[in-house]
Amino acid sequence: MSKKPTRNDSLRDRLSRSREINITVTGRKSGRTISIPVWFVFEDDKLYLLPVKGSDTQWYKNVLKNPSIRIDARDAELRAVPVTDAEQVSSVIEMFRAKYGTSDVKKYYSKFDIAVLAQMQ
Repeated sequence: MSKKPTRNDSLRDRLSRSREINITVTGRKSGRTISIPVWFVFEDDKLYLLPVKGSDTQWYKNVLKNPSIRIDARDAELRAVPVTDAEQVSSVIEMFRAKYGTSDVKKYYSKFDIAVLAQMQ
């Protein structure tokens, strides 16, 4: 009898093979779905996103109004939870630097005031 992988296991497998995912959010004013490629880190069964312009990032402003996001890894639906604690944000930034390199994080990210934890619904 084989053990069927859980939804979380298969998501973890897909994420482990990716450097970038597409997220889909709902526009806070238009109500339309908007897809955008983002970098992410996945650690201890937690998916973290770091908006490139921090709290000024448009997709971040959209998830504040409607926290439901979809990711392209087989359309998993997640709930976005803002991370505003400076120590936790710093930890996420360090994970991004470890995965993508300090110079690329410095090159592409301009504001480090928040992060997002995307949780399975």
